[in-house]
Amino acid sequence: MIARMALAPDRDPHVSWAPDRQSPGVAASVQSISKRFKKSRVLEDISFDVAEGESLVLLGASGSGKTTILRIIAGLEQPDSGYVILHGKDVTDLPARERGVGVIFQSYALFPRMTVEKNIGYGLKIRHRPRKERKETVNRLLELVKLEDHRKKYPWQMSGGQQQRVAIARTLAYKPQVLLFDEPFGALDAQTRVHLRREIRALLRQVRVPSVFITHDQEEALELGDRIAVLNEGRLEQIGTPDEVYNHPATEYVATFLGAANLLLGVATGGFVEIGTAKLPAEKETQRFRDGQSVKLVFRPEDVCLSQDANLPEGCRRLANGVIEEVNFVGAYERLTVRLDLTHRKGDTDALYEVTINTPQRMTGVPIMVTRLKPEATAAKYRSGDRVAIGLKSFSVLPNYTLVRQR
Repeated sequence: MIARMALAPDRDPHVSWAPDRQSPGVAASVQSISKRFKKSRVLEDISFDVAEGESLVLLGASGSGKTTILRIIAGLEQPDSGYVILHGKDVTDLPARERGVGVIFQSYALFPRMTVEKNIGYGLKIRHRPRKERKETVNRLLELVKLEDHRKKYPWQMSGGQQQRVAIARTLAYKPQVLLFDEPFGALDAQTRVHLRREIRALLRQVRVPSVFITHDQEEALELGDRIAVLNEGRLEQIGTPDEVYNHPATEYVATFLGAANLLLGVATGGFVEIGTAKLPAEKETQRFRDGQSVKLVFRPEDVCLSQDANLPEGCRRLANGVIEEVNFVGAYERLTVRLDLTHRKGDTDALYEVTINTPQRMTGVPIMVTRLKPEATAAKYRSGDRVAIGLKSFSVLPNYTLVRQR
């Protein structure tokens, strides 16, 4: 039994939350949540909404605050400040059992001495639902998770993926308002993980229950989430669709954590990003920067285009020339290391000097990573030592903050 939790000491009990502040169609809302454990701040002013039927993925490294947010939504932790709203109702101070939230843990937590159908129906039994209703619900859920032929089996007789589906069916039995998934695929092998997350994605679209996942797996986040919230040391760095977060990262942390990214230091000036003597056309991307402002050019390896005759494809903006240093075959694609020819001016003079990488070999130029899909790699083969023109199909321009937290 979970006791009713008292108000956190620094929350004002006389200030009530108006449910109508929650937007229409929002199933769950976290508003300005902060949390501290002793002297360590775990969450700082976190806010986001989850729409009806939406899957939101909280993505971040270990220690970023993902699990703490999940526990606060579930009612297992109390925030120091902020609110949790479920379907327009402030549940911040309600105990876990009164929130209507279903939590699916990595360990599944199935009863080992109960069959599949008894595990699924257990929550209904302790809620004293009629036998007929329990039977109908269990049958419907077994069909939903495709386990009709396994109803009489015990958990130890099933694979990890099948046990996970039983755990989901058991949670769905009592019609939760929100589903919370705590690293649900962490205990599974890679192949089973890929297969099961696609099954769960299809299942959630069918039942239309809003869901919150937490994970540190970038590929998992991109495949599962309608939107992704990227966390870094207790702060929300960016929230958006997988396409927005991947292709238009708001901070350097998002760019480098969610997939591979190349970063080059430059200066925004006159609608261009200047990197040494190289000038990349970027009128739209540099509008928010003042002339002369230090910036970071961020681009994905797959957004680089190469050409030996300097004829870059349409829509690919010229960056610089370079030399192919290494070519690696990686199954479905090819990975190249290309060293850019970049020079800088010496002070106010016209004299140039080459950018030197601080390595034992004192190699000149700046290395970037490029990936090419198999058809492209087959059509135009490159070898180490080939000189190429380099352009970018897509990129982002970020302010060059010296602080880790890009605020």
